[in-house]
Amino acid sequence: MGITVNIDIGGTFTDFYATEGEGKGLTTKSPTTHYDLSVGFMKGIKSLAREYGRSMDEFLGGTDAVRYSTTLGTNALIERNGPKLGLITTAGHEDAIFLGRGRSWADGGDSQGNKDLARINKAAPLISRNMVVGLRERMDSFGNPVCPLKREDVLAALQELVDKGAMGFVVCLLWSFANPAHERMVKQVIEEEYPEDYLGSLPVFLSSDVSPKSGEYTRFITTIVNAYIHGVMADELTKLGNELRDGGYQRPLMLVHNTGGMKKVSRTRAVLTHNAGPVAGLHGALTLGRHYGHKNIIFTDMGGTSFDIGVVSGGRLQTYDFIPVIDRWRTNIPAIEVKSIGAGGGSIAWVNELLGNSLEVGPQSAGSMPGPACYDLGGTEPTVTDADLVLGYLNPENYLGGEMLLDEDLSKEAIKKHIADPLGIDVVEAARRIRAVVDARMGQAVFNEVALKGHDPREFVLFACGGAGATHACGYAPYLQVEKVVVSAHSPVFGAYGASTVNIQQVWDKSKTMKVFYWAEQCYSQDFDGFNTVVEELKALATADLRLEGYSPEQIGFRLELDMRYGMQYNLTKIISPHMSVSGPDDYQDICDHFTEEYSAIYTPEATFPMGGINVECFYLTAFVQTQDLQMQPEDEQGETPPEAAGREPRQAYWPSLGGFQETPVFDFDQLRPGNRIQGPALIEAPETTYVLEPGWNFTKDGFGSGVLRLMGS
Repeated sequence: MGITVNIDIGGTFTDFYATEGEGKGLTTKSPTTHYDLSVGFMKGIKSLAREYGRSMDEFLGGTDAVRYSTTLGTNALIERNGPKLGLITTAGHEDAIFLGRGRSWADGGDSQGNKDLARINKAAPLISRNMVVGLRERMDSFGNPVCPLKREDVLAALQELVDKGAMGFVVCLLWSFANPAHERMVKQVIEEEYPEDYLGSLPVFLSSDVSPKSGEYTRFITTIVNAYIHGVMADELTKLGNELRDGGYQRPLMLVHNTGGMKKVSRTRAVLTHNAGPVAGLHGALTLGRHYGHKNIIFTDMGGTSFDIGVVSGGRLQTYDFIPVIDRWRTNIPAIEVKSIGAGGGSIAWVNELLGNSLEVGPQSAGSMPGPACYDLGGTEPTVTDADLVLGYLNPENYLGGEMLLDEDLSKEAIKKHIADPLGIDVVEAARRIRAVVDARMGQAVFNEVALKGHDPREFVLFACGGAGATHACGYAPYLQVEKVVVSAHSPVFGAYGASTVNIQQVWDKSKTMKVFYWAEQCYSQDFDGFNTVVEELKALATADLRLEGYSPEQIGFRLELDMRYGMQYNLTKIISPHMSVSGPDDYQDICDHFTEEYSAIYTPEATFPMGGINVECFYLTAFVQTQDLQMQPEDEQGETPPEAAGREPRQAYWPSLGGFQETPVFDFDQLRPGNRIQGPALIEAPETTYVLEPGWNFTKDGFGSGVLRLMGS
């Protein structure tokens, strides 16, 4: 086996995790270069090559796979630097994307901004109104043509958009997910008029291909977002692929998806790359949890810009985001749900004068440039990292393994000017409050995310990941009352580690309403062909797609999930279907029983109402090629007492429960051995993070190289 390189781009750092065969994984970090992500990307690759003791040609020539979680698409939306697109829709519905939904103004907004009703606005549309044209055509809800589409109408609409400078076409017609014939006719006409051998050849995106699901607004928006970021990503990824090939890499670049899988760049829809890094991290937590035997896991990742939260329940990733929002746009992609809040090491602390000079932390972030004030790169705003440095938790001469020096005086100056003086307190108290506020925000956010899904946090194990996860775990874990906190040895680059655990996988979905239990007759459906036909259609698409990836049908596995609900209830509940096909009422009964069980777990058994009828609304078929998990063999424990070589010079650190600064023992994480135990207060310095072990907590290094934190007495 050759080398596998896994990359996760964050708002502050780009993380790398590389493995070779069964050898130990190597990690590195590089500041994210937002002006050109490939600069930080290639810098990290060069760093890994040095760690392996090889030249770039040798390193990349021996690399079997590069797996990439990218933010290129997200950045294109934020910067609004996508191409000028034309939208072709059904006549009379040209304003659908501009009218939006009742809460379109709030989609993707932060809680503070959404409260300011006097200033809040809808996001500026990705396609201007003058670039939208309507066609006289109509399919009904069953996919039957009501008004046929005429070629001359398509030609007229096409010419109008081309004359206005369209660089691509988005085709979104009503009920196209039920019958895509009219959309495909539009695409055929465009390709005939502007074939690929013309310089004027333009990409065409059909909603029936990108998002074959009901709901005009979300289907239209999903297709538009995909088209908007497609061009930017294609250019940047082509450039990156060329750089890798020039360096000696000979395989396709793989992209991690927000569905929990990955595919070649050439077989990936752009919209599926959004938020892929946190999803990869959640998948890594699932994989690591299997080695520990944990089926219920709360995944948290505190990086430099955001704090990500995900849930593994029953040993499965089975929670999809009900309303996935990309930037400011509500979509319907089948993305694994990972919540993010603006709470990271680079989150900026500020005084909210409108709320009586209350102290706030985030969601604004200092990012990688200029970064926290202590980075001495021009940042002047106080951040969480600045507060941790002032409180003595971080070693200014050993940050990121000594690769970056921190300036404590700049941190104190920023906190004094922006927090301490306005609040009339000293710098240390201001730093303490910053840390307390961000810990409370994270703790409450995690509790809400777990409890609102019907889970008891006390029945879960907390995984504290990210570069700042170990630094703040003892601060936000008490809000959950968990008994055990695991900080993985790969925690600082956990998104990149998670990318190494994902399979070749894609989710294929299709909307189709089927009544599987009739309320009037109180009996199960006899329509078996309708169910099986949808599944077989999705299987055929998935098999053809993965064969183009180079896999035979025998290597492909399938999992069927269903969106279900009672009668005409609005909320949908997703279940894993116990049957890939149905052949009798008993199969439908099994499916309905699984739905009732899942529904009762979320909303309580008293809320179930099968007598009102049960519908299937959408089919999700996951097609995957199972890869072998990275094998981890725990080392034997070597006693509770840390070796003398693990001790470092103690330093002053602030402990609120002890009344102030105390001389605190400091340990070198790499010198600790499995079984070693440390009682708080203590600081444990790892190459890319620092454990802050508060009074009342115990630390144990386990056989997997992870740090396990427990409250004394638990």
